[in-house]
Amino acid sequence: MSDDDATGGEPKAPIDFYFDFSSPYGYLAAQKIGEMAQLYEREVDWKPILLGVIFKTTGAQPLLDIPIKGAYARRDMERMARMMGVAITMPEVMPFPSIPAARAVYWAKDTHPGQAVTLAKALYDEAFGTGGDIRDADAVIRIAGEVGIDGAALSAALGDAAVKERLKTEIEAAMQVGVCGSPFFIVDGEPFWGVDRLDHLERWLATGGW
Repeated sequence: MSDDDATGGEPKAPIDFYFDFSSPYGYLAAQKIGEMAQLYEREVDWKPILLGVIFKTTGAQPLLDIPIKGAYARRDMERMARMMGVAITMPEVMPFPSIPAARAVYWAKDTHPGQAVTLAKALYDEAFGTGGDIRDADAVIRIAGEVGIDGAALSAALGDAAVKERLKTEIEAAMQVGVCGSPFFIVDGEPFWGVDRLDHLERWLATGGW
């Protein structure tokens, strides 16, 4: 019997964590969100998105591509990583397409739920921990194999129409609830956008909101 069952209380809702694998700020958030959630007895629902699709709706563009602001953002990303004690190495191509990585995580959530977060962290670590390339399916399959996921099964799944549709549906659902960037968190219906809102998110969890 769980503590919730024993006390008659309802289980606490998970923190929805939306991120694009090409987002450096998303990578930084991924290093901290699990530990924070655990402190407040929350699960984290990892939800990869594609910012390119969302930007078509919002009219935004990749931050690093914006003149003047892009140079500042790169400096800010590296400075924030130092402040958070997280190693970061920018990939050679930024931003990069992350469709295979996102599809792989949703497939893993459905077929290997205990390994989905491990896969997501491994993909992020490859991209920003070492500055590696996770753009193509072969790289994603290799990394999945390294964390114990059947590469052959994943290879077949990445081209499956249902897996493709799953990602599309998840992105549409994300936009419906207001997701407009990476990282983006929703807890108990309250949205928080940006790694610089992690402290706000933690205070919300600690106090129950304000």
